[in-house]
Amino acid sequence: MWALVACGGSPESPASGLVVDVAIAKGQVTPTNAVLQARVHQPITLRVSSDAADELHVHSTPDHKFQVAAAPNQTFQFSVDVPGNVEVELHHLDRTIATIQVQP
Repeated sequence: MWALVACGGSPESPASGLVVDVAIAKGQVTPTNAVLQARVHQPITLRVSSDAADELHVHSTPDHKFQVAAAPNQTFQFSVDVPGNVEVELHHLDRTIATIQVQP
């Protein structure tokens, strides 16, 4: 089971960060098209389990790219310097995991 966890949503999540659990299996991605909230410079963590290699693109300032392996329990962390809507996408599967609305 995969869930989205935001500030204060889980005792195991960082107190000041956003954590997004991502599952990629048999060409299906969970979550897809989620809308999340974060703040500038707040740590954002993507926890990914995948059965196929892909590349995560975070369209933000600064831009981020992460190589996803066909493996469980991968962790990618970043922050965003400029407020706005930030899309997190899988390049090869051409899917939007989430749009993060980053506030000042």
